[in-house]
Amino acid sequence: MGPGLNSRKARGALRTSASISLQMLLVLLATWVTLWLLGKAWPVIWPVVIALLLTTLTWPPVRFLRRHRWPPALAATLVMLLFLVVAIGTLVGIAVPVGAKSGELADQVVAGIAELRDWAAGPPLNISDDQANEYLNTAVDKLQASVGSIATATLNGVGSFFNGLVNTIIALFLMFFFLKDGPRFLPWLSRQLPGRLATDVPAVAGRSWDALGSFVRSQALVGMIDAVLIGIGLFVLGVDLWLPLAVLTFVTAFVPIVGALFAGFVAVVITFVTNGGTDALIVLAIIVAVQQLEGNVLQPMVQSRGLGLHAGVVLLAVTLGSSLYGIVGALLAVPVAAMLAVFWNYLREQLADRPAVVPEPRTAESATVD
Repeated sequence: MGPGLNSRKARGALRTSASISLQMLLVLLATWVTLWLLGKAWPVIWPVVIALLLTTLTWPPVRFLRRHRWPPALAATLVMLLFLVVAIGTLVGIAVPVGAKSGELADQVVAGIAELRDWAAGPPLNISDDQANEYLNTAVDKLQASVGSIATATLNGVGSFFNGLVNTIIALFLMFFFLKDGPRFLPWLSRQLPGRLATDVPAVAGRSWDALGSFVRSQALVGMIDAVLIGIGLFVLGVDLWLPLAVLTFVTAFVPIVGALFAGFVAVVITFVTNGGTDALIVLAIIVAVQQLEGNVLQPMVQSRGLGLHAGVVLLAVTLGSSLYGIVGALLAVPVAAMLAVFWNYLREQLADRPAVVPEPRTAESATVD
């Protein structure tokens, strides 16, 4: 009897393991299919997500105007025009000062290279002019050998730029319609769907909208604080381009992790070129301190009631998005991950709310009948 019981337990354990393995395979297959579908639908998804992000940013003034009896189309048009003026003004505010300083920056870059070469010639490196020229010739030869690859990459970059420009225009049109007809969308969607979908899909859409709004507001607040603190540091050190660099810090804050690294790198490089190595090290220390304040204090406080995504999830999402779709992927990775998290949490809630099938208690009479 003992061996038979052990055999039945082994078969039961084997069946349980096989069932769990099958379920894991199905989950992995569903994940792969979902990612594949997202990749195929990405040209449609990313203008929609961009439009939704811009809509969450501009919806409060539209809502204010509509509450004061402005027609929806007029309110959406006015706010969208003001948004375009602010966006274009921000780009001009960054590009014009940098362009005006371009000649001076070029001269300072040459001087900085010469200073770096003089430093490398001394201890502890002791790199002679002949060695430096040899390294330079080697780099030039490698660059010439890579001309074809560079040209191909440049053409691909130009194509990606125009593709991004077209998608941006589509996103702006979608943004206008979202601002104009947004409140009517969920009721309309509910009427178009059958059965339980008429409740579930609008509920998920409403939560996704809240998550996107939380993302935009939190990133804007954190970016503003970073820009103010770093801008004050650059101003105190006397960096000529402190204002464009502060604006760049605010704009790139909407790309989590990657944006902060890029803005910090640009600030350190420009400070090194214009003010020298000592000020560049001070700027680097300021940026590291601000980023530590952001990561350990600001982000947990601001986003604790927002997206609910762990920092590791954010980092993986940004890494995956940037590796697949470049800058656009890095920008949209966190909002897309937040919407996926919303869908998963809603699905888990619905499954948890299903009443369990509880067997009726056995009474004395039923036990007697048995």
